[in-house]
Amino acid sequence: MYSKKIEAKPFSSALAIWSALFMLFLGILANFGIYTEAAEQMSKWHMFFSTSVAGIVGGMIEAAIVSFIGAYSFIYIYNLFVKD
Repeated sequence: MYSKKIEAKPFSSALAIWSALFMLFLGILANFGIYTEAAEQMSKWHMFFSTSVAGIVGGMIEAAIVSFIGAYSFIYIYNLFVKD
């Protein structure tokens, strides 16, 4: 039988990568005039995101850190309640 616990580090790392890639694609598409309103909202929610190159990189780093910490915390708490 397998363990019902989730490995927090690989899952959180994967989510951090996906979040950073989403920010990258959103920033690139906003520079082409696509999803500009979504990029506008994202710049309101994230303090380092903008459509400039530095803003996109800053948003990617911020999204990766926030999603890693959030997912790791959630999985850690989840694993406290799951039996082996």
